[in-house]
Amino acid sequence: MAIAVTSASTASTAAGDRLRVMVVDDSVVVRGLVARWLEEQPDFEVVASLRTGREAVDQVERLDPDVAILDIEMPVLDGISALPLLLAKKRDLVVIMASTLTRHNAEISLKALSLGAADYIPKPETNRGVTTSADFRRDLVEKVRNLGQRRRRQRGFRPAAPAPSSDERPTAGRTVPPVVDKPPTCKLRTLSPTIPRVLLIGSSTGGPQALNEVVGHLGSVIDKVPVLITQHMPPTFTTILAEHLSRASGRTVREGQDGEPVVAGRVYVAPGALHMQVARRDGGPVIVLQDGPLVNFCKPAVDPLLTSAAQVWGAATLAVILTGMGSDGARGAADLVTAGGSVIAQDEASSVVWGMPGAVAQAGLCAAILPLAQIASKVTRVFSGERS
Repeated sequence: MAIAVTSASTASTAAGDRLRVMVVDDSVVVRGLVARWLEEQPDFEVVASLRTGREAVDQVERLDPDVAILDIEMPVLDGISALPLLLAKKRDLVVIMASTLTRHNAEISLKALSLGAADYIPKPETNRGVTTSADFRRDLVEKVRNLGQRRRRQRGFRPAAPAPSSDERPTAGRTVPPVVDKPPTCKLRTLSPTIPRVLLIGSSTGGPQALNEVVGHLGSVIDKVPVLITQHMPPTFTTILAEHLSRASGRTVREGQDGEPVVAGRVYVAPGALHMQVARRDGGPVIVLQDGPLVNFCKPAVDPLLTSAAQVWGAATLAVILTGMGSDGARGAADLVTAGGSVIAQDEASSVVWGMPGAVAQAGLCAAILPLAQIASKVTRVFSGERS
């Protein structure tokens, strides 16, 4: 049995207000690497490095972690079985599921979200891949930081300012805003006087649950106009997401295909590892898939979809920006608003992470900033002619 545990009482005294993280993975290589990456961050402390879900369940109350990184495939007790047991013992624990890119694991990861996991992170399939993947390391650190800090704020804990992160590094000529404790007052714009002819949705961390809520209640909107979605997800995950959304909405939802016409009655999801854009060909809009460089550290990214849609539909475009880290969507939203279109953002209280919606809200690009539960009804009213 391979267990590395830091004394809970000692760690609490030494760590101060650092985020306490528990790493649970049956691979000693992965555990060691992840623990080392996290310990290098001045605002983190790894309180345990465990091999099985059973060890995690048995020790979670004593260790009192803020965040658990939980592998799916483990001996004795796997991740999906351990998840509800961990949350039963510590209801405010942030659990990030880690899984390799197989259809089976993608299904389990999305199921875990419905059982209370805060997020998932796709894990390279080999130990060598884990060792060499800068994207995996960056994404893991940022998910732990953003999700852990938000949960602490919900408990009324005010952490010290975090170390500079990838979300604060210059991106495409601008600086991405860091996590904020309290949003400033955001100035709202008036809705476009033109009734939209397309709906665009962008999301990231917390997006699968948010998309189920919104798309599942759009109903007549999907019958009237096409809906295009970019969710930050890898291949296979986006395929399964489309299947879940199809069941939730009772409409045709599938990954977009290069060159296919964009028509009312269908929902198009950007495929993992490809940017989904739109263009006008032979008088009508079509899907354009591009295997270009990362945009805002993402592929697919929201900005390319919004910018291209602004060129195709102009003022007849409505975009919704849901929960997610970083500021992807802000540049595209600015292009869309310049073309006369409108943007709705999810509010901070209902967002898992108020990065993406916060960026467009703070830039003054929104016609409305709403709780998740109110977004679908607002969108429905806008497509029915409401202009305020």
